[in-house]
Formats: sequence, structure tokens, C-alpha cells
Amino acid sequence: MEKKNNHIGNVIISIAAILVIAGAIVYFTSYFIRGRNYQETNDAQVEAYINPISARVGGFVKKVWFEEHHLIKKGDTLITIEDNEYAAKLQEAQAALDDARAQIKVLDASVHAARVGTMVNKDQIAGSKARLWQNQQDIKRYKNLMKEEAVTGAEYEQVKARYDVAESDYNAVKNTLNTSNAKIQELQSRSDLLKADVKKKQALYELAQINHAYTVIRAPYSGRLGRKTIQEGQQIQPGQPLVYLINESEKWVTANFMETQVADMYVGQPVEITVDAIDGKRFQGIIEAISGSTGAKFSLLPPDNSTGNFVKIVQRLPVKIKFSNRDTELVKIGMNVIVLVKKKS
Repeated sequence: MEKKNNHIGNVIISIAAILVIAGAIVYFTSYFIRGRNYQETNDAQVEAYINPISARVGGFVKKVWFEEHHLIKKGDTLITIEDNEYAAKLQEAQAALDDARAQIKVLDASVHAARVGTMVNKDQIAGSKARLWQNQQDIKRYKNLMKEEAVTGAEYEQVKARYDVAESDYNAVKNTLNTSNAKIQELQSRSDLLKADVKKKQALYELAQINHAYTVIRAPYSGRLGRKTIQEGQQIQPGQPLVYLINESEKWVTANFMETQVADMYVGQPVEITVDAIDGKRFQGIIEAISGSTGAKFSLLPPDNSTGNFVKIVQRLPVKIKFSNRDTELVKIGMNVIVLVKKKS
């Protein structure tokens, strides 16, 4: 009976040993085939654009409309800033613009009045010219009568005086017309200055509008928010980051392959992606870009081998991989992944 039990135990141990050996053979065979046909790295992470949403104007926070880590849509209101000062500046700019426009209207009315005055001056010139001509004829007649001694010298002097007055009036009216024309030119030159002032006031008004609109901070695109670090009543400054927004509509993987692995890689090459945190699901992707430099060269202090203390270390090249799948909601930014790239045939 004891021999029979020993025999059964030996059989079980032998079967177990055979299964272990077979499993090891299958594993190492698949590993060899996989290593021969694929390039693999686990030095890879999920990436996306994470942009800070900053304040364009300073002030006190009136209301915070979001909760941290929530999904938002483009145009959603995130934060409102107290706008009393900016509304007052907007009204001030509007009043200044209205005043500048009114000045142009007043000036246009003055130019119109001056032009009407020149028309009156032209009529006065015509009348003065007619009287001057009449007095010229009178003085010619009286000269002839003086030669015939038909009139006295006093009568001739009276006619001569009327002629001189008519000539003076005629010259005065002509000078008045010249003065009116000069005034019109002066008013027109002021009109150019006022129009330039209107443009300036218009620009200041539009700037005040923009600053007032900046008191409402909206989402520039759809995505997921980061941590909430501000509260109502807090004072913020222009350019201060208020919250971070993750663009979840565009995710990619940055895989750092060894320099000995990238020889057969090319843009557009299919890639298989396995996320450590998601079991039983494989994602597909394609290589979108291969870095032109190793990751070490982008560091703050790149390695320098000119000192003579040289130790050869295999460098890594960043490879950007775009997801082909659209169902990447469970894939979070920063997750570790394993990337598998099939070698060229």
C-alpha cells in the first residue's frame, strides 16, 4: 500500500515538473519570438496638454463656479471677479468717447456756419463791386464836367469821397471773405485732430470693454479641471494661474526607447499599448513623431563627456505615439504603459 502511494506521489511530482518545464519552454519561446519580432518598453507614460487658466485682470474673486476634477465644456464660466471698478472705467471711457464725437458735431456745425458766411461775403462783394463801379462812372463824369467848369470843386470832392468809401468797402469785404476761408481751413485742420482723438477714445473704450469682459473667466476648451486652490473673496493678480485644465480630447503616449531599438521605427507604424492600471484591454496606436535628440540633451544640465570621465550608457529617444482608439476615458494622464512595436519585415 505504501509503495502504491509513493508511486502516485511520484507521478504527480513528475506531471507537475513536466508542466513547469513545458510552461517555461512556452514562456521563453514566446519571449524569444516576441523579442525577435517586436520592440518593447515600459518606460512610457500617457501625456496630454495641461494648461493653466490665468487671470487677465486683477481683483477680488466674486464667485467660483467649478469644483475640482470636474468635466467642463468650452465657454463654461469658471470664475467671476468683482467688476465695479471695471464697469466704472467702461462708463468713463464711454463718456469720453461721446464727448469726442460731440466735439466733431460742434465743429461740423461751425464749418457749416463759416461756409454760409462766405456765401454772404460773396453777395456783399458783388454789391460792393457794383457800388464801386457806379462811383467810378460818377467820378469820370465829374472829371469831364470839371474840365468844362460845369461843376464846382466841392461837388467833385464829394463824388471822389464816395468813390474812396466804395473802394474801401469793396476791399474790406474781400478781406472778410479771405478771413472766412482761412477760418474754414483752420476748422478743417481741427477736424482731423478731433477725428484722431475719437479714434483714441474709441480704442480706450474698447480696451475698457475687454478688461470688463475679462472679469468673467471662461473655459477655453472642453476638458477636466485640476485642483481647486482659490476661494471667494481672495485677491488675485493679472497672470496668476487659477486652475489647471486637462485637454482630454487629445492624449498620446511618450515612450522612451533605447537608441538600439529605434532603427526600424518610422512615423505611421502601428503600436500596441497596454495600460498598467487597466487589465485585459489593449489599445492601438501609431507612431506620430520620433525625437531628433535623446532625452538627456533636453535636460537642464546635459551630459558632457569632454571631461574624460566617460562611461558609455545606452541613451533613450522619446517617441510620440497617438492613440487610434477613441474609448480612452479610463486612460488618465501620467499612467504607466507598456508599448509594443512590431519590427519591419
